[in-house]
Amino acid sequence: MKGIKIVFWVLWRVWFYILMAIPILIMLPFLLISIISESGYPYFFKMARIWAKFILFGMGFYYKVEREQKLIKNKSYMIVANHTSMTDIMLMLAVVRNPFVFVGKKELSKIPLFGFFYKRTCILVDRNSSRSKNEVFKRAQDRLNQGLSICIFPEGGVPDDETILLDEFKDGAFRLAIEHQIPIVPVVFADNKERFSYTFLSGSPGKMRGKILPFVEMEGLTSENRKTLRDEVRQLIYKGLLEFKKENRGKRIEERE
Repeated sequence: MKGIKIVFWVLWRVWFYILMAIPILIMLPFLLISIISESGYPYFFKMARIWAKFILFGMGFYYKVEREQKLIKNKSYMIVANHTSMTDIMLMLAVVRNPFVFVGKKELSKIPLFGFFYKRTCILVDRNSSRSKNEVFKRAQDRLNQGLSICIFPEGGVPDDETILLDEFKDGAFRLAIEHQIPIVPVVFADNKERFSYTFLSGSPGKMRGKILPFVEMEGLTSENRKTLRDEVRQLIYKGLLEFKKENRGKRIEERE
C-alpha cells in the first residue's frame, strides 16, 4: 500500500509541473506581449489567474474562500497571508481579482518556463542580501504608484519545520502599507500545507479553505507603529488559523460519533 502511495505522489508532483507549463505554452504569444511594458501588467494578471485556476482544478483542488470584507476595484492594497505551500501563489491569484504584484523569493525564478515570467513580473528578493531588500522596497513603491496592489508573505519563506503554524513576520509589508497609507488585507490559508506541502512525498487532492479578514486601515499610523502593526496582523492571521484547526477537530469528533 505504501508503495502505491509513493508512486501516486511522484506522478502527482510531476503532473503539477506539467500543469504549470501547459497554459503558459498555450497563451505564450499573449503573455510575451503583455510583459513588453509595465502598462500591460493588468492583462498579464488576467492570464495569470486563468493559469492559477487551471493548475488548482487540474490537481484536484477545489477552494472555498470566505470574504469578511471585499476589495474595491481600482484601489491599492497590501495583501498578506500565511505561507506553507507553492499553491499559495495559485490560490491567491484565484481569489483576488484586483491586479497585484507578488514579492517573492529569487529561487523560484529557476523553475523552467514559469521562472521566465516570474522574474519579469514579480518583485524578487534575495533574503541574504540587504541591498536586494532595499531594491525590493523601491520597486514595490513604483508598483503602488502605478495603482497596483502588492502581495507579500511576511514570514519571508516557508518554515523548514512544518509543525510551525505561523512563523514570525518581517517588517517590509507593514512599512510599505504605512508609507503609502493603503489598507492591509489579511488572508488565511487553512489547508494548503495539507494539500501540497514542500515535502515531496505528501499531499492529496481536496478542499482548500481560506478567509479574507477585515482590512486593517493605516489612518493615523506612522513608521513608529510598524512593529505594533506587524504583530497585530500576525495575531489576526494566527487566530484565523486556530479557528480552522478548531473546526477540523469538531468535524473529526462528529465523524466518530
